[in-house]
Amino acid sequence: MVTIFNNNEKITKHAADIFVDAAQNAIREHGRFVVALTGGSSPVAIYKLLATPEYSAKIDWNNVFVFWGDERWVPLHDDRSNAKMSSDTLLNHVGLPKSNIFPMFKDGVTPEDYAQEYEESIKNIAGEDGQFDLILLGMGDDGHTASLFPGEAVLQELDKWVAAYYLESQKMHRITLTVPIINKAKQIVVVTFGENKAHALNEVLYGAYNPEKYPIQLIKPVDGKLLFLTDEAATSTNK
Repeated sequence: MVTIFNNNEKITKHAADIFVDAAQNAIREHGRFVVALTGGSSPVAIYKLLATPEYSAKIDWNNVFVFWGDERWVPLHDDRSNAKMSSDTLLNHVGLPKSNIFPMFKDGVTPEDYAQEYEESIKNIAGEDGQFDLILLGMGDDGHTASLFPGEAVLQELDKWVAAYYLESQKMHRITLTVPIINKAKQIVVVTFGENKAHALNEVLYGAYNPEKYPIQLIKPVDGKLLFLTDEAATSTNK
């Protein structure tokens, strides 16, 4: 499903409302809300809105468990860290217990070893089925999502829930949820907007199936909902 808005403020509010509804429903149904956050610039306004008293008061943060969809393998104080951005804009402002936060970085271990440890953390919280209540994603102008980049071997991963690898084009390690675990989620929301996303979004939604070039086409929930929240600029070339 694709919902198009005429300004980013409406995207922000709609995404924040989805987050609150998902949290309330999950906590009511099974006592906890397990969410994977996204990084980049797209969700900043959403996180800031969720941190306001109007929104934060609607959620029982003691029963919220936070993971991430992907991360650059950089220390948590690094400005490139998705965890740092999420903490600065949201997590540090809502009384969320630190034991409920699972950043995708750890000092003193390799990215590959921590990917295995991260998968165990997901199982400990979400259970052996590994189902997230909500996964927030973005989309790059090349059609990537999380750290699922065009042409990378990680796109073929069928068994691991979390994978780490060296992304040559960026000269750095990345760690990411894989396609199988993302597609188990009850709800996946992709937030992407701006004219620079128009070509890729058009190809992803209406073009031929070519996930090696546009990896976000691999995101197809097994038994959940997929929603794109976008704007008129990003859909300007769509037919």
